[in-house]
Amino acid sequence: MNRLLLFSSLFVFLFSSAAGQEAPIPQPQLEESVSALDLYQQGGAFMHILLICSMGTIAVAGYCFIHISRKKLVPKDFANGIQQVMAQRDVTRAYDACQGHESSLAKVIGGALLKVNFERDLANKASMMDAAAEALDEEEHRQMVWVNYLNIFATLAPMIGLLGTVWGMIEAFDKLATTSGDPKQLAGGIKVAMVTTAGGLIVGIPAMFFYFFFRDKLSGVMTQVQKEASFAIDLLSGEIRLQGAEAARSAEREPEPGQQA
Repeated sequence: MNRLLLFSSLFVFLFSSAAGQEAPIPQPQLEESVSALDLYQQGGAFMHILLICSMGTIAVAGYCFIHISRKKLVPKDFANGIQQVMAQRDVTRAYDACQGHESSLAKVIGGALLKVNFERDLANKASMMDAAAEALDEEEHRQMVWVNYLNIFATLAPMIGLLGTVWGMIEAFDKLATTSGDPKQLAGGIKVAMVTTAGGLIVGIPAMFFYFFFRDKLSGVMTQVQKEASFAIDLLSGEIRLQGAEAARSAEREPEPGQQA
């Protein structure tokens, strides 16, 4: 009985001693967070060039978004108005309207009107179509210059990023050769070097997307310009008739009440 009481007292003493000691609380490990600005600074001078390429991509894409559209290059109001004038075969009025408009359709039709000759078959339609085709090619080339800038940025940015990576790896191996040869230093140098490759791809991929997008969009718009110009030339040549055009011409020829014919 005494032994049982002794063991019980010893157990209670040990349990209370263990409970009185606080267990160590594990300290959370703080992870080092790296921001985009930190990565930009780690990339070195090549990141400044990539920043310029990104700003150029944004500017050119914004320009193409505004100007390469049917509303700008083939305005509906101008197309309808020039059709009415061409159907009336009023060359002077049609040419003045084209000269006062900045759209691609106006430039194409204006070039075709320089070849008008009513003494020849269909008002010299063949020559007008050739002149319109030349003006269309020139206008498409003028608009395509801006789209090609996107292709330049899409090609140049990854190449600059790759150059920055190679340059950074050369510096990392050079430091490894002149120091104690710690692999951690090499890994850190390669990490910094790869930042420029990532930056080049971040700039190049959107630039390539916008290049193909606006190239196809411009091709579709130029096709619409060709259709509208061809239709206007057919109206002027008399090969097709526009509903209401003959009535408008007759109304212009008839004298108003109170005027002599």
